[in-house]
Amino acid sequence: MSVMVVRKKVTRKWEKLPGRNTFCCDGRVMMARQKGIFYLTLFLILGTCTLFFAFECRYLAVQLSPAIPVFAAMLFLFSMATLLRTSFSDPGVIPRALPDEAAFIEMEIEATNGAVPQGQRPPPRIKNFQINNQIVKLKYCYTCKIFRPPRASHCSICDNCVERFDHHCPWVGNCVGKRNYRYFYLFILSLSLLTIYVFAFNIVYVALKSLKIGFLETLKETPGTVLEVLICFFTLWSVVGLTGFHTFLVALNQTTNEDIKGSWTGKNRVQNPYSHGNIVKNCCEVLCGPLPPSVLDRRGILPLEESGSRPPSTQETSSSLLPQNPAPTEHLNSNEMPEDSSTPEEMPPPEPPEPPQEAAEAEK
Repeated sequence: MSVMVVRKKVTRKWEKLPGRNTFCCDGRVMMARQKGIFYLTLFLILGTCTLFFAFECRYLAVQLSPAIPVFAAMLFLFSMATLLRTSFSDPGVIPRALPDEAAFIEMEIEATNGAVPQGQRPPPRIKNFQINNQIVKLKYCYTCKIFRPPRASHCSICDNCVERFDHHCPWVGNCVGKRNYRYFYLFILSLSLLTIYVFAFNIVYVALKSLKIGFLETLKETPGTVLEVLICFFTLWSVVGLTGFHTFLVALNQTTNEDIKGSWTGKNRVQNPYSHGNIVKNCCEVLCGPLPPSVLDRRGILPLEESGSRPPSTQETSSSLLPQNPAPTEHLNSNEMPEDSSTPEEMPPPEPPEPPQEAAEAEK
């Protein structure tokens, strides 16, 4: 008897997550859907460094020091590692409320605000939360059906609420939030050092070559160097400026979203309740604090009711190996039972006994 093995399709949670994100490697990689500028970032970094290692590094290693390509390789690898870590990780997405949870929150809000007369605007959905003896407002997200935690905000591009939301960066193809901000900061810091390094040694390379064959001949012989210098020159100002701006924010324990909205520097002059009043403590908390785990559980298995399929039970599995019976009739009450018109599978009636005369003749 052959035994049939049926493989059940497992539905992971990332396959049913709302929002505008894309997932790869069975949910291990999470990015925004708009990835075009991220590919441009990869192209610029990889292209510039490839030209630098192929042409200038060999000449400079012989003329000056072999440590030049080694240090450049270390900066390049660190920049790429932090870029991919920022781009492929969960920035701190907050799960949306389940239908039962959303209904319960709606009941709480209605009980708190009371019935709103028709034609009047309902009051804002806000909760007050105290942090370091200071009141912070928790706003309600109508998309996620939750009261957002402090410092969280809804990203309109990814369509998700992100914890400690900083901004959405198209250059890394992802939101920047609580779980990947430190990697984003290390990426722009290392990229600034790498850009300065490549730009400076390109200038040194041109100067050394110009002493031997002249400046114009050097430009004609090394068009790749000219391209590298132009890319580094125009990239340098934006990347270094962005690094300086985020260094300022880290020192204050502040986010880009809070700085743009003027949350702690507006007319009210409310002090930042998250700042420790010490640059070192703020930097340690933002860059060296414990990294919270992802609350999405992207690779978790969905319950069968939510995944839209139900595996057969033990009775169903065993009955599938047996011949199928006819479809059963509907269950009816005793008063509604129809009269049987036939009795299936009845035994045939016995034959009547022969008459005695016929039996005697048969014996003769």
